Amino acid sequence: VLAPQVIMHPARVLELQMQKKGFHMEVGQYIFVNCPAISLLEWHPFTLTSAPEEDFFSIHIRAAGDWTECLINTFEQQKLEMPRIEVDGPFGTASEDVFQYEVAMLVGAGIGVTPFASILKSLWYKFQQADQTLKTKKIYFYWLCRDTGAFAWFNDLLASLEQKMAESGKADFLTYRLFLTGWNTSIANNVALRFDTATDTVTGLRHKTIFGRPMWNSEFAAVAAAHPRSVVGVFLCGPGALAKSLQKSCHQHSSLDPRKVKFYFNKEHF
Repeated sequence: VLAPQVIMHPARVLELQMQKKGFHMEVGQYIFVNCPAISLLEWHPFTLTSAPEEDFFSIHIRAAGDWTECLINTFEQQKLEMPRIEVDGPFGTASEDVFQYEVAMLVGAGIGVTPFASILKSLWYKFQQADQTLKTKKIYFYWLCRDTGAFAWFNDLLASLEQKMAESGKADFLTYRLFLTGWNTSIANNVALRFDTATDTVTGLRHKTIFGRPMWNSEFAAVAAAHPRSVVGVFLCGPGALAKSLQKSCHQHSSLDPRKVKFYFNKEHF
C-alpha cells in the first residue's frame, strides 16, 4: 500500500485510510499489517473499521505494546514522507448475518467495539440506499467500556451517524446505550451537575451515558415489548462471561409461541 492517509485521534489512536485498488472487503473482517520501517518480519492483525461501501479501507490503531507505540511515533514524526505500509488480507468470515434480522441487538465491550464501526456504517449505507438485501428495520447498540478516552474516534462515528439519521428523518433506526463500567466520583459529580444538558457530558452525544453494567433482563424485556412478533439477532464482540449471560437472556425472553418474539444469539468471532 502506498502512503496512507493518516488521522490522529485523541488518546493517541492512529487511523490509517488506504486506497482500495483491487481490495475487496466485507464487514467484520481483518487484515495483517506490516511496516518495513519498523520491522520486516512483524505482521499484526487489525479489524477493518471502514464499510464496504466506502472508497477506502481503514484501521484504527491504539498504543498497546512496543510495535504499535513505534508505529504511532513513526507516523507522528513523519511530516514529509510517510512510511510504507504492507497489507495482507482481508481475512475472517463476514458478519453479514446482521443484515438478515429485522431487529438486531449489537453488543460491543471494550476494544470489541471496533468491528461495529464497519457494521454500523454499512447498515446505514444500505438503509439509506434502500438496499433490497437489508431486512433490518431497527438496531439496538450497546457499548460497554471502562473509559471512553481510547474510543473518542468511535464516539465521533456515533455522533456523525446520529446527525445523518436525524437529518434524513430516520433518527429511530438506531438506538444506542453507552455503559461506562469504570468511573470515579469526579466523573459522577460532573455528570450530576450537568444532567439537564441536551447532550451527554462524557461523550457529547444525545444519548446519556449510563454508569455501571447493563441489566440485561430489562434490556431484553424492553426489546421484546417493542417488537412482540420479531425475530431478533443478538451479536456480541466481547468476553466469554458476557456471552453466557446474553445467551441466557435470549433463552429466557424468547416466546414458545412461534408467532411471537424470538432472540437468536450469534457468537461472533471477530
